[in-house]
Amino acid sequence: MKLMRRLWPMRPMAIAFVCGLTHCFSVVANAITSENALLVYIGTYTGAQSKGIYLSRFDPATGQLTSPELAAETKNPTFLALHPSERFLYAAEEISKFGGTNTGAVGAFKLEPGTGKLTLLSEQPSGGTGPCHLSVDSTGKCVLVANYGSGSVAALPIEADGRLAAPNVAIEHHGSSVNPQRQDGPHAHFITPDPEDRFALECDLGLDRVLIYRLNPSDAAAPILQANDPPSFSVKPGSGPRHLAFHPNGRFVYVISELGWVVTAFAYDGQRGQLKELQTVSTLPPGFSGDNLAAEVQVHPSGKFLYASNRGHDSIVVFAVDEKSGRLSYVEHQSSQGKTPRHFALDPSGHWLVAENQDSGNIVVFRVDTSTGRLTSTGRNVELASPVCLVFVPK
Repeated sequence: MKLMRRLWPMRPMAIAFVCGLTHCFSVVANAITSENALLVYIGTYTGAQSKGIYLSRFDPATGQLTSPELAAETKNPTFLALHPSERFLYAAEEISKFGGTNTGAVGAFKLEPGTGKLTLLSEQPSGGTGPCHLSVDSTGKCVLVANYGSGSVAALPIEADGRLAAPNVAIEHHGSSVNPQRQDGPHAHFITPDPEDRFALECDLGLDRVLIYRLNPSDAAAPILQANDPPSFSVKPGSGPRHLAFHPNGRFVYVISELGWVVTAFAYDGQRGQLKELQTVSTLPPGFSGDNLAAEVQVHPSGKFLYASNRGHDSIVVFAVDEKSGRLSYVEHQSSQGKTPRHFALDPSGHWLVAENQDSGNIVVFRVDTSTGRLTSTGRNVELASPVCLVFVPK
């Protein structure tokens, strides 16, 4: 069932702990023999061909990615976030009901050393409907979650053993913007701590705003999120801000807008939690006239390049970043080698980009030229139904 062009399941959630997978995990482990191989977790929309969170292994020396194997069976784990200790994984479970109430859920999983197998530790309500994104602060004290359906955000404390407590705070947004089909109400789409864990920045597609919260992850007795002053920054009406990425130097923020097909560069004041617009660039080539929805944005670990994805044009666009001014200059478009690249991830070394094509059900590995930022398809392509998020576990 679709709502606001997002896939939302409308059946009660069924969570099953995965067991008896020793053989398939040994196959994955033996497929790549490099001692430097990384674990890769992939979130999916579940259905007849996909059952939850999947595990692959990635060799950063060759760019080889093994075929995914089921790591944990769970309903619609559409976004994943790794705990800074690398011992726990959290999933936004995009469901319609949890515990008999109209809310989504957040699942906490323990990583088994060696095999990468996931064990469900706990689940909690997401504090709203349609959770579509989550993140963990750098101290590992809390999970922040954005709920698209209810237009709300919530913060869930993390216990010492990785389990989640119930939401410490849930904040519902109000308002609308100019697109009656997509912006008739708030639609929180992304939330992340800033590099210093002072503030959390949140993209609301329905309001055309980046909302800013003061972040207090250490004191679970007090609200983890509180509105900043000023509480938000507006983008061009109808743009629909979806995701954002910080530059490694912490001085710049890049917001990708789903409906406007643009990336907007901002200067970021980390002391006051304020944004100043610098530049807006299109994610599409001149003359493109088809349907498109922009999706993911990430900055290269070196800070020299920015990548963004287009669903419709089915491409990854590459920009060079001026590290002094934060401004972007166009480098190239590269086909995603599939349909609907909802998400992509750069490996920790910055030598590889892995794109998940949701509608064609394939995951493609690209080599990154670290001098120019350009992408080259390696021809390595693994199949998985409805992949929508990918997380590397660094060594």
